[in-house]
Amino acid sequence: MDKSLIRNFSIIAHIDHGKSTLADRLLLSVGAIDERKFKNQLLDDMDLERERGITIKASAVRIKYKANDGQTYLFNLIDTPGHVDFTYEVEKSLRACEGALLVVDASQGVESQTVANFYLAIDNNLEILPVLNKIDIASVDLDHAKLQFMEILAFNEENIQLVSAKEGTGVKELFEKIIEFIPPPDGSEKASLKALIFDMKYDIYKGIIVYIRIIDGKVTPGTRIMMMHMKKEYTVEEIGIFKPGAVKVKELGCGEVGYITCNIHEPREVRVGDTITDAVKPAAEPLEGYRHLNPLVFCGVYPVNTKDFMALRESIEKLRLSDPSLVYEPETSQSFGNGFRCGFLGLLHMDIVQERLQREYDLNLILTTPNVQFLVHMRDGETIHLESPTELPDSSQTRSIEEPCLTVTILTPVNHMDGVMELAKRKRGIFVSSEYVSDRMKIIFDIPLSEVIVDFNDMIKSITRGYGSIDYKFKGYHEAQIAKLDILLNDKVCDAFSCLVHKDHAYEKGLALVTKLKSLIPQQLFEVRVQASCDGRIISSAKVKAVGKNVTAKCYGGDITRKRKLWEKQKEGKKRMKQVGNVEIPQEAFLAALKL
Repeated sequence: MDKSLIRNFSIIAHIDHGKSTLADRLLLSVGAIDERKFKNQLLDDMDLERERGITIKASAVRIKYKANDGQTYLFNLIDTPGHVDFTYEVEKSLRACEGALLVVDASQGVESQTVANFYLAIDNNLEILPVLNKIDIASVDLDHAKLQFMEILAFNEENIQLVSAKEGTGVKELFEKIIEFIPPPDGSEKASLKALIFDMKYDIYKGIIVYIRIIDGKVTPGTRIMMMHMKKEYTVEEIGIFKPGAVKVKELGCGEVGYITCNIHEPREVRVGDTITDAVKPAAEPLEGYRHLNPLVFCGVYPVNTKDFMALRESIEKLRLSDPSLVYEPETSQSFGNGFRCGFLGLLHMDIVQERLQREYDLNLILTTPNVQFLVHMRDGETIHLESPTELPDSSQTRSIEEPCLTVTILTPVNHMDGVMELAKRKRGIFVSSEYVSDRMKIIFDIPLSEVIVDFNDMIKSITRGYGSIDYKFKGYHEAQIAKLDILLNDKVCDAFSCLVHKDHAYEKGLALVTKLKSLIPQQLFEVRVQASCDGRIISSAKVKAVGKNVTAKCYGGDITRKRKLWEKQKEGKKRMKQVGNVEIPQEAFLAALKL
């Protein structure tokens, strides 16, 4: 196809600003999907995405549009997630495009993730078209929303498109503006094949389905291709596009987006960001791949049934195909046996990976308490990257410990500024700067990662009544007073609950864990003592009473010595059981520990 008639673009926005609804409306308006088969969040094909109402995976789809000039244009549209934990998905998608629609909810205005996505698009040299969505809301102040676009992100007023994705208002005008504003793809049809792998997924019949954007040349079934970084060769078996369902085609040309299959069944053989070229006439240089994202949160993932370890290994390998930001390595625990130490970009990312492993691969899993990665400087000059609390060396061997720190940008209405500042300081934040951005305050703090990942976003939303938003980026490591907190059950350390905490917060964290575990551990036939230990001393303790059993129920009347003899026997039995018995810990206890 003539590449001057192709437009490749992504939809980017803050969470809940209407990206998926706009994608649905664009598909409906050109008849790409039947009204009868239509359902909301059409491109979100995971049940998990529909249940939570969020986009987790970026989705690509091709649509045809007949413009006012009589020409039929080809749009390759990629819908992306909005949550900060899935920034990597956004970045992968932007690399396959020439432009982006930056969507803003007209009632909410520009938020922190809007700004972050704006700069992400600029870093990828994209043309950015501003779109004000939800203009059908009765109370919306359009002039104020436009002013924010112009003041914060320096857009021209004539480029701002007004649409209602829900009602379909302004969609026709948006299509015409995309044709005028977003440039067609570069590249040469006659040059050697050069294509970027921007996503993948595993299919039990076809093997690995590779999503590609062709930069130069073209690809047809039977072409012998080579992965330039992995140095592996394959034969293309099937080529297709998404409409939004997969449809086979005879070739993919310069500037087009689609998929190929090559009967690859081993996940280690391909990776996102690699360049595909012709094996017979290869390109001289590979394309620039993707930056490597370092995980921020680590936890142990173990199968409840130890026999499922190999199934877990295969499942993680397949899941990592479509989620390269997931990092894992084998680990052994005294409590659970063999499992994996996994690294995630945030707590939501961790939660989604756990849900996908359990649903898509039918696994029953236990996750340990999440931790961040610390740097431990030893007295002999060595530096250790510490991801698991069980690996913390003895305090006599360590010189200092550093914890990861984030630069957190908070956008808040001015009247909630004091509450936000107070919360940030309570989370050990160090104030950096504040400035007025249109009618809001932009406050920047340096805050330890361990304080931000769990509930900081929820607290900001609560304080600002939903109008505040946060964005963060990794800053570096800072020295801190870190201690290991252990949970002991009948004097045995349960390594699943071990975590590294700041010494100032050790007591309250230990007390919270002990209190929660006391309420969740069911009564056993013997008394269970739950204790929190830090720096070699017990800081909190509680007891789960033994379940009562009336051993003298069968005794009626008679001498009291008979009953005493039975009670003594029971007491001896309980003492012996306490020495050899294992405490049963329900799955809810591990989940509750995560929430703390």
